Amino acid sequence: MKKWKSEFDIFLLLLLISGLAGFFFEKTAIFIAASLFLYSAYNIYQLKRLADWASEKKTLDETSPPEGSGNWGTIFDSIYNLQKKQRSSSNYLKSLINKAQESSAALEMAVVMINEQGTLDWGNLASERLLGFKFPDDQNQAVTNLIRDPRFAAYFHSENYTEALQISIEGISDNVLEFQITFFGKNERLMLVRDVTQLYKLESMRKDFVGNVSHELGTPITVIKGYLESIVDNIDDIEKRWHNAIFQMQHQSNRMEAIVKDLLLLSTLETKAIPGDEASADLSLLFREVQETTTKLMEEHEHKFIISSPSRLTVKGSYNELYSVILNLVVNAAKYSGLKNTIQLNTRMEKNAIFIEVSDNGLGIEREHLSRLTERFYRVDKSRSSETGGTGLGLAIVKHILARHEGVLHVKSNVGQGSCFSCELPFYRVLNSAQKQTKEES
Repeated sequence: MKKWKSEFDIFLLLLLISGLAGFFFEKTAIFIAASLFLYSAYNIYQLKRLADWASEKKTLDETSPPEGSGNWGTIFDSIYNLQKKQRSSSNYLKSLINKAQESSAALEMAVVMINEQGTLDWGNLASERLLGFKFPDDQNQAVTNLIRDPRFAAYFHSENYTEALQISIEGISDNVLEFQITFFGKNERLMLVRDVTQLYKLESMRKDFVGNVSHELGTPITVIKGYLESIVDNIDDIEKRWHNAIFQMQHQSNRMEAIVKDLLLLSTLETKAIPGDEASADLSLLFREVQETTTKLMEEHEHKFIISSPSRLTVKGSYNELYSVILNLVVNAAKYSGLKNTIQLNTRMEKNAIFIEVSDNGLGIEREHLSRLTERFYRVDKSRSSETGGTGLGLAIVKHILARHEGVLHVKSNVGQGSCFSCELPFYRVLNSAQKQTKEES
């Protein structure tokens, strides 16, 4: 600021000197005009020097700014320093980008950047191998044109990327690819693609193994159970010292049969087609049936049931599968609620979902166990298996059935106060009585 004030002082001094000289020679206007012309010519010359320097095609390392005095010298030096800083920042950013590209090139996973128009910006080497992209030829091409598969197009345009997409794309790869997309920046997308063929095969082998082993175990267990039942029918003919062992064998054979049945059910759920739109379940009827079954199974517990659900409330889905969900939850509540406790079954509606809730006032579950309850054979207390005769697969079955109906299981529990298991289903699955009557007539 001081230098500009000094420049202004010089300009005023120049006008004063030219005015005095003009006054002395009686040509004041001419002298002032001449001094203004010279001052302007000097500044235009400096501007030309600046423009010539800026237009030079040499790098900054090969050229220096023009020499200048006063404010022009300051301008030249300031611009030069700014350019040096910009070049330094640019080189740093380029080095970061090069490192990022080099590191991503070493990944087995494809990394693809997609701009807000849905066209390809950049991809690493794995994207060429897994997806057949070619750079720079495929840049600025729509990703849905490069990956021509209706399932991928529907996934890409849905903008719902909470779950990954696993598909095998004909014409690109026979392998099973997993696509995961996330948003960043200004509606840009980062797509990660990995080959999960081996994992897919291992999962298929696991499902086949569980199904086959469960099926093969069914016959010998049935034979063992049949012989044990015959022995129990004639228990009076056997020495008393063997009675306890025989009853234990019968109890354990019943447990093994229940486990095999649940494993077969899980295997069936994983491979069986999802119920069509024609299937439906009346929840009030389902609740009453579950109550009757649980009361017969656990008559000695003398539980009280409270059912709160609108009459003729019907949802799209398999009646048998939804019955299995509610029965598993109610039986669990009955087992772990002690004697003469209250079990509540109710439904509640929200804007986008219907909730089917099973609540009890039993023992409750510690918070650290809640996230693992639906794992196969996971038990909060391992001693419970022998006491209750459970298979450890009930909640895994519940989770699978709900997933087949686009539902989710939520669990809330406080130790000593009881638990609430809530099945969330999308609201469009709710059928009112008029819809149900039309469906039945058709």
